[in-house]
Amino acid sequence: MFTFRDELPALIRSDTADALAAQSLLMEEFLARERSAGRLQLPLGALPKKAMLHGHCHQKAFATMGAVESVLKMVPELEVQTVESSCCGMAGSFGYDSATIDVSMKMGELSLLPAVRKAPEDALIVADGTSCRHQIHDGTGRKAAHVARVLAMSLEAAH
Repeated sequence: MFTFRDELPALIRSDTADALAAQSLLMEEFLARERSAGRLQLPLGALPKKAMLHGHCHQKAFATMGAVESVLKMVPELEVQTVESSCCGMAGSFGYDSATIDVSMKMGELSLLPAVRKAPEDALIVADGTSCRHQIHDGTGRKAAHVARVLAMSLEAAH
């Protein structure tokens, strides 16, 4: 999505590229916008847990974390705590390389992985980035879920 919003207009300077960029949204941005406009009513059930949220680097860089937090807060009884962290350390495939895995884990240990380890056992760990979820699992043994999966669990809880 950020390719359409950021890179495409820089590579292809045209009104069409600009129009596409203006209409490109993350799922969370779309849901937050529609809810704010009164066009979204989801029958969400309670997930009486705490959610520890780690933002993907792109979400942080493009200031979309507010929308992610807003969507998670739609889930009844879910306390959302955003982990103050930098990059999880994976940086795409960086953390998978044997030459850089130690640096990758050190980055994760700066704040993200200790915060996940301190989280209550029943807390949801939420991370949209695939590599972030892998880093969390590899560094803590905990499984992280995408926001879409959290919403699906909440929809299931309503029925």
